[in-house]
Amino acid sequence: MANDRLRRRVAYEAARLIFRREERQYSRAKMRAARQFCAGPVPADDWPSNREIRSRLKALVSANPAEQAQILSEVAGEDHGAGGLLTADQLMDRFRLFELLLAALEQVLQSPEDHPEGDALYHSLQVFELGRQTLPYDEEFLLAALLHDVGKAIDPRDHVAAGLQALEGAITPRTAWLIEHHLEALALGESTLGLRLRRRLEQSESCDELRLLADCDRRGRMVGMRVPDVPEALAYLRDLSEACGDGEE
Repeated sequence: MANDRLRRRVAYEAARLIFRREERQYSRAKMRAARQFCAGPVPADDWPSNREIRSRLKALVSANPAEQAQILSEVAGEDHGAGGLLTADQLMDRFRLFELLLAALEQVLQSPEDHPEGDALYHSLQVFELGRQTLPYDEEFLLAALLHDVGKAIDPRDHVAAGLQALEGAITPRTAWLIEHHLEALALGESTLGLRLRRRLEQSESCDELRLLADCDRRGRMVGMRVPDVPEALAYLRDLSEACGDGEE
């Protein structure tokens, strides 16, 4: 029978390690976390899934400082002591979540036939840069351009649903809508979409931006294109958010 308490503790600790940038991969974070609580091998049923760790990580991102301290104290507890807690200036916001999700894309290699540019992170940064050249002040659209493929590092079989789940609560409904329909938008431009769905998309106020996202997605597959790195892209979006007086979505 699974040890649910052990499973939760490993999930919390693995999330905390990723939160504090001490680990970047789920597998390594889980192994390191398990070593803190177990002297020997951890039974398969006691390993938390990546989904459980993401859930804990999202809680750390979205909670207010007091709630974050409580979450971390549940991890630290008697095994780590008070020294394991983060100070307020170390707590991360939604942009930290975006950074973590994007970082994982660097390990996602894509089909050279469809994506000669290489990994999914480079593609995403190309799509962002192409979008910025056209709609430099539309934060919601630019976030969709940058984050549209983050689910590929979570569940390649359904990266759209996985990405939206990971981003839930951190993006606006409009950004989510653009990400949700970006694959359909590719078909929309190629005139291979069913009539009913085509009409539904075309009735949206954001249909023009969806078409633009698809165009950037198609063109963002160039070898050698100069793009900003992740910190530069997120700094641009953060500045844009603050300039619009909308620090939270």
